[in-house]
Amino acid sequence: MVCWFSSRNFADLLKISALIFLFLNGRELKAQVLYTHADSLKGTITKERSWWDVRHYELSVAFDIANKCIKGSNKILYSVLQSYSVMQLDLIVPMVLDSVLQDGLTCAWKQDGNAYLITLKTPQLANSQRTLTAYFHGVPHAAKLAPWDGGVVWSTDENNEPWVSIACQGMAASVWFPNKDHQYDEVDSAAMFFTVPGELVCVSNGRLRNRITNSDKTATYNWVVKNPINNYNIVPYIGHYVNFKDSIYGLNGLLELDFWVLEVNLSKAKQQFVQAKTMLYCFEDWFGKYPFYEDGYKLVEAPFLGMEHQSAIAYGNKFQNGYKGRDLSLTGWGLKWDFIIVHESGHEWFANSISAKDVADNWIHEGFTAYSENLYTECLFGKKAGAEYVIGTRFAVRNNKPVIGDYNVNRDGSDDKYYKASNMLHSMRQIVNNDSLWKEMLRGVNKTFWHQTVSTMQIENYMSAFLKIDLQKVFDQYLRTTKIPTLEYKIQNNKLFYRWINCVSGFNMPLKIITEKGQILLNPTELWQTIFYKESLLNFVPDFYINTKNAI
Repeated sequence: MVCWFSSRNFADLLKISALIFLFLNGRELKAQVLYTHADSLKGTITKERSWWDVRHYELSVAFDIANKCIKGSNKILYSVLQSYSVMQLDLIVPMVLDSVLQDGLTCAWKQDGNAYLITLKTPQLANSQRTLTAYFHGVPHAAKLAPWDGGVVWSTDENNEPWVSIACQGMAASVWFPNKDHQYDEVDSAAMFFTVPGELVCVSNGRLRNRITNSDKTATYNWVVKNPINNYNIVPYIGHYVNFKDSIYGLNGLLELDFWVLEVNLSKAKQQFVQAKTMLYCFEDWFGKYPFYEDGYKLVEAPFLGMEHQSAIAYGNKFQNGYKGRDLSLTGWGLKWDFIIVHESGHEWFANSISAKDVADNWIHEGFTAYSENLYTECLFGKKAGAEYVIGTRFAVRNNKPVIGDYNVNRDGSDDKYYKASNMLHSMRQIVNNDSLWKEMLRGVNKTFWHQTVSTMQIENYMSAFLKIDLQKVFDQYLRTTKIPTLEYKIQNNKLFYRWINCVSGFNMPLKIITEKGQILLNPTELWQTIFYKESLLNFVPDFYINTKNAI
């Protein structure tokens, strides 16, 4: 997803902070958050969710653009993991669940807010595969500020013609269709049948199987996704689109590139979207092969800034470099490339192929992807430029609450999941001090967790084991506290005294300093250490994300 903090000012962000952190006598006190039953129902792997594994959606939706309403059905194929008779489906009001059918029988349900507990009438036998169909209609929540305040985007293009899409990551896909709406269980494949006015084009994830003209002057577009996909990534784009194509020969062979834009922007898009090829080559080098060769790669012009919609990246950056023409790093490097093409496409590896099981761990999506901006800058302009870019983004880190949120309540962590997490990864690269090994690790993460949902702990354990470096305290420091570690030091009598403060217990991150004779590696702990040091000043390698304090 695009960076939240960059779209609203900091004062607005403070108003929506779920947790308040107070600092008193150097101690961090966490304000109590009172979660509701609805929070738990949305964020927990309930017993009504855990017994079944979603396998396939056959989603059919008709869009009544004039009345801003939709109507459709979702046929759900699932595997029965253990015998149980009550299934949780999610659909956010004011959407209406009309009926649920299985084996020709209408199922009863109990509505609990935005969750429906469906009582299935036929036996659900372990190790079997079953289907049911949920029918629905309504006027879905309209996005007020997509993609941040999400929902259906009922918009118009420059010619005042309809331009419709959906951005629902934070709100969840149940804002418009019934599904198993928890990140831990991704549907393995999907077929979408979107019916729209016949004069419009509908673009979606995966590949277009066919377009059927209907007798009522509408058209139905059938798009098919062959890979696992997050619910919030399933979207239509409806408008007066035109298409042009390209391709690259990547690590898995020929990768087809499709670009869909409004006709008025075709010439600009042909110039700007060339960057997608450079980006794909770079990310395949760093992360391994593009995760969705079977579904192809698309950039689709959208009536909002951008989103990582799998194999159909939403693009709304108005065909300019930077983030809406601005450099988020304040270094100049961020104006050398198109932020939305790079960032949202980076999510194909981190968010879409590797997905967080719980939204509390969404730093896995945003931290690695924000770090990919650094790597792309490095691909284009060298290692020094990449480092300058990521270091420059530190001004945006607020340290108002931990990066990791609270589990099982559908609660994201801090917006620092972007650039605090990316600077943590950049610091770790310095600890490793072996770029080949670091790249091998990033590729290994993608290979090991290919098309899986994961937890922070799985990522932590994998990285530490692969690199043969215990990174636990580093993860704890940057993801689980709001503290930036501080190196306290003093220079006296040709000696340098140093130690870590403002850190988690046992914090032991190594650090490099710059001297007249070159770089020196320090291994600070919370206890004072000393080395012979004849220089009068202390210069730190800026790649490490730390603060410093002269104790004298």
